[in-house]
Amino acid sequence: MTGRSTATAIDEYIAQFPPATQALLQEMRALIKTSAPEAAESISYAIPTFDLNGRHLVHFAGYEKHIGFYPTSSGVAVFADELKSYKRAKGSVQLPLDQPLPTDLIRRIVAFRVDQIRKAER
Repeated sequence: MTGRSTATAIDEYIAQFPPATQALLQEMRALIKTSAPEAAESISYAIPTFDLNGRHLVHFAGYEKHIGFYPTSSGVAVFADELKSYKRAKGSVQLPLDQPLPTDLIRRIVAFRVDQIRKAER
């Protein structure tokens, strides 16, 4: 895929990528769904998004050489030591396409974000 996606659903978004990338995007989606089953899927900022109680939980996206994972700046900061082998920015992590997804770490980051949103609601 090149350029900004115009997909309106996650299945449509994922279908725009080569098969190998689609598989990783589906794996990422499944990891998030099992870690936050009450979260709703949407497209926001032109990328797949999971929302919890009206707030963005995490986003993910496909690129030519990586999967972008966007667990907000707090999600990246709290897990900075475990993410140090990945290219990062304030609220994002680049997961290379030629490496397996760090499934346990992704689950824990999503669980952290769920807890963070729930605590903010109290």
